[in-house]
This record gives sequence, structure tokens and C-alpha cells, in this order.
Amino acid sequence: MATSTHTVTNQPPPLVAYDVFTADRALAEAVERHLDPAVRAVARRELAELGRAAGSAQAQRWAVQADANPPVLRTHDRYGNRIDEVDFHPAWHRLLGRAVSSGLANAWGRPGGHVRRAAGFLVWSQAEAGHGCPVSMTHAAVPALRVDPDLAAEWEPRLTSEVYAQGLRPAARKPGVLFGMGMTEKQGGSDVRATATRAVPLSAAGEYELTGHKWFCSAPMSDAFLVLAQAPGGLTCFLLPRVLDDGTRNVFAIQRLKEKLGNRSNASAEVEFAGTWARRVGEEGRGVATIIEMVAATRLDCVLGSAALMRQAVAQAVHHASYRQAFGGPLADKPLMRNVLADLAVESEAATVLAMRLAAAYDAAGRGSESERALLRLAVPAAKYWVTKRCTPVVAEALECLGGNGYVEESGMPRLLRESPLNSVWEGSGNIQALDVLRALRGAPGAAGRGGREPVPLDAFLREVGLARGADHRLDGAIRGMLAELAELESAEVRARRLAERMALVLQGSLLVRWAPPEVADAFCASRLGGDWGSAFGTLPYGLDQAAMVDRARVEV
Repeated sequence: MATSTHTVTNQPPPLVAYDVFTADRALAEAVERHLDPAVRAVARRELAELGRAAGSAQAQRWAVQADANPPVLRTHDRYGNRIDEVDFHPAWHRLLGRAVSSGLANAWGRPGGHVRRAAGFLVWSQAEAGHGCPVSMTHAAVPALRVDPDLAAEWEPRLTSEVYAQGLRPAARKPGVLFGMGMTEKQGGSDVRATATRAVPLSAAGEYELTGHKWFCSAPMSDAFLVLAQAPGGLTCFLLPRVLDDGTRNVFAIQRLKEKLGNRSNASAEVEFAGTWARRVGEEGRGVATIIEMVAATRLDCVLGSAALMRQAVAQAVHHASYRQAFGGPLADKPLMRNVLADLAVESEAATVLAMRLAAAYDAAGRGSESERALLRLAVPAAKYWVTKRCTPVVAEALECLGGNGYVEESGMPRLLRESPLNSVWEGSGNIQALDVLRALRGAPGAAGRGGREPVPLDAFLREVGLARGADHRLDGAIRGMLAELAELESAEVRARRLAERMALVLQGSLLVRWAPPEVADAFCASRLGGDWGSAFGTLPYGLDQAAMVDRARVEV
């Protein structure tokens, strides 16, 4: 029963029933920029449809339900038989089903596939991020399996299918499958060469039995996994199905599900192998080289996922401040709040523009461009290092823009904040990315690289950032400073994080100067490259067109 003192006023309406794609100008412009005209119209229609679904009240309900009802492990059936199944709330299946049916695991075989898929992943992840894990790994398994043409011919149509078929049964009987990955072990962590899982060859060519333990196995309800194990010839990659061709369950004992800070809708597990059947992918001893293409693709998804979280957080903050009245007018019109919002909007746009440029590089590399492949070798770990680290402070500041309302679970902001550190941890945390940047600079092969030790990644990177040289004196100064840092690589390990950060910032600056509105590029170069910036958001220098930046980030509903 309402009382006379409980009239609700000055509360913004919910941000709902809007097109997440079309409302994101930076993303929509990137799609126009990077797609061939022949596929732009189709892509726009697909992305706008997905954007309306992502911004709908229905998707928002699914997100809340999936987060509030985390997966449950069932190790045995009622009769005591080991089944190792994970039960999910129906909302999880609806979110995952829409992702698959929207082609978010199908980038490798259609025109502009990576740009279209990256934009869709960025859009749909704003509805709920947890279900994106199996989508990402299914997408990323394709290049690893292509090492073995027979395996690729068998599995790729299932991986790229746009049909979501839940439940465990032989993959040959399913119209579409999901893939997971198991690399991390408790004694090794990121040092996968310390893998202790053993692989014993069977009589049939390419078949093995695995015995060991995986400390983190993502999405254990998946149909198959790429895992690493020590074969007689060294560390090797294997394809491990959950259900064998004859319908029997493979040995895949889920010990427990992890209780995580965020990502609650998704299952992460510890699993045991004991005589578990698997099929070799690639040559013995080439496990890292085989699986590294999968790692590179999932690292880009970490960048996309962080860009999605940032964009959603900034959209919520700008929306709130546009409606909230304070001190005689809309909060968004107050100079200090406008500075905060503009600063957040610049960071979000820089992340989106960089992520989409990398997706375009994947498309170009797929068409045979070695320079784009070389760019990915260096730019992916640098972007993964920097963009994922920027996510948490952006989301935290955006939450604060809502005041106490943002700290309340119903606002949705706490879910974004809990999710925000995830992408910095997954697929190699900060130090791993920074060290991979060093390896690329020194010409060593790695993620997104194929053999050779020539330092072509740096050449490709410098050509890319050089496209904006002369357009902004602050960018030019940052490029000179970066080159000075790169002059001495022998003792660079202690400076690896600084190098990765500077390279990511210079690349973002170059892209914004070339493609963003002048007010956005000016703000980025003045603050991130020119040094006229504080230690917190909301410290952009005086004289920038902050109102235009806030308007650009605003969602019209």
C-alpha cells in the first residue's frame, strides 16, 4: 500500500526497448567502414535485429535470471551412475541459443565474417556476458582444427552451425555443437608447458588415452574440448568428445564447479581424465603451436567482451544522467559530470574502434594478407592487455554516476562490475600478454603468428599507426616516445607492461585520429597521449567539446 510520502519522482526510466547496435555510433560506423559494400545492407539488417533483441525487456529478464540461477553440477543419476552433467536455467539456453542462431560462432566462411561476427558479439554480450564463453571457444576452435584437414572437414560444419542443440549425445547426431577448452593445470597455471596430463597412444592411428587433471575447464557442458597433454613426442593438442560415436559417455569426471566473482551464469569446472579417449590434433610435440590460433581468437573476444561491458556501462551512465535532475537541471549538463561522462565515452569508443579494426584484420588475413596477419601477431596481445585492464575502472566510474542507485543490484551495474575483471584474467593475464608483445617484437612466433622469426609484426604495426602521422602533434610525439622505448629490447621484460600499454594507446590514437569525430580524437590525444589528464576519469582538459562526446554516447529511447 502506497503512502503519501512515497511518491516516486526524479527517477530515470529504465534503458529498455532500444536497438543496441544502431544506438552505438562508434560500432555502427566501424561496420560501415570495414565491410565490403556488397554485404553491408545484409549485415546492418542482421545487427539491427540482434540489437533490438539485446535491448529488449525479454533479454534483460533472461540476463537477470541466468545470473541469479547459476549452473548446478549433477555428478550421478538417481541410480548412482556417473553422468557429470551441468544443469542451466532456461534463460541461459535462450541467451545461448540466440547467440548461436545469430551466427556468433560462424565467422570463418562467410564474406566479412569476422567483422559481422565481432559486431554481433559486442552487441549481444551487452545483454549478458556469461554465455559468451562457449560461443567464443566454439568460434575459436575452427582455426586450430584446420591443422588437420580430416578433422576440420568432420567438425567445422558442426562448429559453425547456426542451430543450438542442447544435451549430450554423439556429435554426429547433432545439427550443431559447442566446444570448450582445457589447458590450465593447478601446478602450471599459465605455464602450459608444465602440463602433467599424460597421453598414451592406442592402436588406431591418432587415438590416445588421457590421464590427468584440468584446474580450469571452461563450459564443461560442451560437446567436445581441445586440451593439451604430454604425448611421447611432447606437449600435444587433442580433441576430446564428451560422448563417443557409439553413444557411451567418455570419461570426463567433473569434480566441482568454480564459485566465481562474476560470470555466474557460466560454468567453469575442475575435471579429471582417467583413460579418456581423445584424438590427436596436429603433430606430437606441436601442442602449443596448434592450439595457439584458438587462443588468439579468444583473446580478441576478450577485447570485444570488455568493449561490450564498457559500452553498456557508459550507456547506462549517460542515460541516467540525462534524466536525473540535480541542482536545477539535468545531471548530464553539469560541467563536472559532463567531463566524467565524456571521458568514459572516449575510453569506450577507443576500445570499440580497436576491437573492430582487429576483426577486420582477421578478415583480411583470411584473404591472404600477410601484413594483416603480422599486425594481429603484435596488436592482439597489446589490445588484450590494455583494453581488458581499462574495463574495470570504466565500469566502476560509470556505476558511481548512478550514485547509490548504481550500487543496488536491481540497476544491473553490480553485475557489470563483477564481470569486468574477467577478460583480463582469461586467456593469459596481464603479464602473459605483455610478454607475448615482447616475443612478437623480437620476431618469435606465437598467437596469431605462423612460424618465422623475422620482426615483421613491428613493421606491420608501424605502418598501421603511421597512417595517421602528421595529423596530430600529440600522436606524433607519442609515436616518437614509443620508438625510443622500443630501441632497447634486451632489458625490456621489466618494462613489458609499459611497452604494451604505450603500443595499445598509440594504435588507438591512430585509429581515432583517422576515423572518429574530431572532438573524440582531440580528447583522446590530449589526455591519453598528450599528458593533460589526471589519475581518474573526469579530468579531461578545459576547452574540449565534451557535450558533443556525451551526445554521441547517448541512447535515444
